[in-house]
Amino acid sequence: MSLEEAARQLRMAGHDAQVAFDCVGLGDLERAQEHAVTLRAAADAAEVALSRALRDLTPEQALAEGDRAVRALEIS
Repeated sequence: MSLEEAARQLRMAGHDAQVAFDCVGLGDLERAQEHAVTLRAAADAAEVALSRALRDLTPEQALAEGDRAVRALEIS
């Protein structure tokens, strides 16, 4: 898994966290729980990708790949 995938998963987790929060405010607890579960899965996937990157990339490679990953997500 790449840093681009980690960044994408973190963005998805953030979105699901916001939706879950909003659902709580609306009293829609079932939907809030669904989004809490999906945010957890996305956060777990991001953590796996980041752990792998910590093992496999030098700090210089991480900087270059991280910059590329964030820019790719800004475009999409």
